[in-house]
Amino acid sequence: MSMHRAPHLPEEQASNQVGDLPSTAPAWWRSAVIYQIYPRSFNDHSGNGIGDLRGIIEKLDYIRDLGVDAIWISPFFKSPMKDFGYDISDYRAVDPLFGDLADFDELVEQAHRRNIRLIIDQVPSHTSDQHAWFQQSRKDRTNAKADWYVWADPKPDGTPPNNWLAVFGGSAWEWESRRQQYYLHNFLTSQPDLNYHNPDVRRQILEEIEFWLQRGVDGIRVDAVVSCFHDQQLRDNPPRPRSAKGSTGCQPDNPYTSQYQTYNHNRPENLGFLEELRALLDQYDGSVSIGEISSDDSPRTMADYTNGDSRLHMAYCFELLSNQFSAEHIRKTVEDLEAKLTDGWPSWTFSNHDVTRVITRWGGINPPTEFAKLLFALLCSLRGSICIYQGEELGLPEADVPRELLQDPYGKRFWPTFKGRDGCRTPMPWSSDGDSAGFSIAKPWLPVPKSHRARSVATQQADPDSVLNANRNFLYWRKHVPALCHGDNEFVDSPADVLAFIREYDGERVLACFNLSKSTQDMRFAADWNLTPLRGHGFAALEVKSQHVEMPAYGAFFASLK
Repeated sequence: MSMHRAPHLPEEQASNQVGDLPSTAPAWWRSAVIYQIYPRSFNDHSGNGIGDLRGIIEKLDYIRDLGVDAIWISPFFKSPMKDFGYDISDYRAVDPLFGDLADFDELVEQAHRRNIRLIIDQVPSHTSDQHAWFQQSRKDRTNAKADWYVWADPKPDGTPPNNWLAVFGGSAWEWESRRQQYYLHNFLTSQPDLNYHNPDVRRQILEEIEFWLQRGVDGIRVDAVVSCFHDQQLRDNPPRPRSAKGSTGCQPDNPYTSQYQTYNHNRPENLGFLEELRALLDQYDGSVSIGEISSDDSPRTMADYTNGDSRLHMAYCFELLSNQFSAEHIRKTVEDLEAKLTDGWPSWTFSNHDVTRVITRWGGINPPTEFAKLLFALLCSLRGSICIYQGEELGLPEADVPRELLQDPYGKRFWPTFKGRDGCRTPMPWSSDGDSAGFSIAKPWLPVPKSHRARSVATQQADPDSVLNANRNFLYWRKHVPALCHGDNEFVDSPADVLAFIREYDGERVLACFNLSKSTQDMRFAADWNLTPLRGHGFAALEVKSQHVEMPAYGAFFASLK
């Protein structure tokens, strides 16, 4: 692998330091707010109803003005799009739907000009069944890539080799008549799993990743990172009691949740591959990795996968992407991770392209705009790096996509109890005009609901009290509060519907309180606390006295604590 240094940002932005941080401030990613872009739905430049890379370039000024530090782009690689890009048929090619390599190179250049770092999705655990590697591997048992995927003989009665289930339903094994064997697919049947026990596969995947590092990307988000290795003995997974909870990321009616994913995921060999990956990334100044964690003990897995400086830089899990919403749940999730995390680093997110949008998931039907502002501020106040999903800054609710317009194979399989992921993937509403809301001049690949057109970027930019302007203001304010960017975290006792914690960094202590309820809450403080309310964050308390603060519904309070 060749040594390469990614293009540097301008000197004044090189460390992404905020406020008056000392020269020993942590690496840029430890304070970063990362904006996730789902390219099919962000902005359509070509006019075919599907977003593309040049569409992202057109909106880089908007992204810069949000005040984020980096963008993470979901897959744009060549793909038959059975799983909309997460089934890659060529790791080094841009799918024509999204543009070409020249468009990507311009995107990198234009993002860096605006001091925006660029992180791309990588899908190392599986490919499309249309990938040339699999097309060769499936031919017979003796070809050069015969062992590049997970193949196994049937049981004597012809059934699959074990009881493993796929995330998208049914057996995780598919029959291939030419080899007279089954192949493993943890997701769709068209997404065969690579055999990471083969060192040639690991080396090849690292080369595919390096291809993009050499083009100047600043990091990778590692999709399904727990799924790389499998148990070579192919032992059956044990059953999971219905009462058991686990971060599977699946709805409860999916049979996948009936097993502990003991032998098909999160195998100990994964850690060795992560160290190989980190060794590659360390050759590229400032490059980072974010792992997607789904396991039966996600905090423990996050700790293992980010421990030290030889594995992932950071990771996130599904604990705060679930339907559970309470101050107690959020506190328990964060404290559980902090207790298990040593020198690793978390990444927190409330929304992404796989789950119901947080405003609907936690707020129900038509929550007030104050709720969207509160959740955004809470997320950006947690200790860790922050990922926000396109449209979250607008407070977009989940879209209700009619069955006849569904695109997601996951939703089609589990309808009507689960409608799939299309509701969070509908196009960005850039204006309130027309059915496409400024996203495209053509009919969009998914419909834009009226509720989104009313919350369009253009509409909210013109409203000083909008969710967009409030969230943009909060991000700029946060940059000048080092304790919120880098500080340690300590929760404090509070009323049941209030989440309160202290962030401390370099002698600065900031108290942050969040009223998660729709009623007024009174937060009382210790007699020896010396509080000075902070201004500029956009939240106003009803009453502030020396030892207590009264917060309105969905209100927040920040104070310097001596």
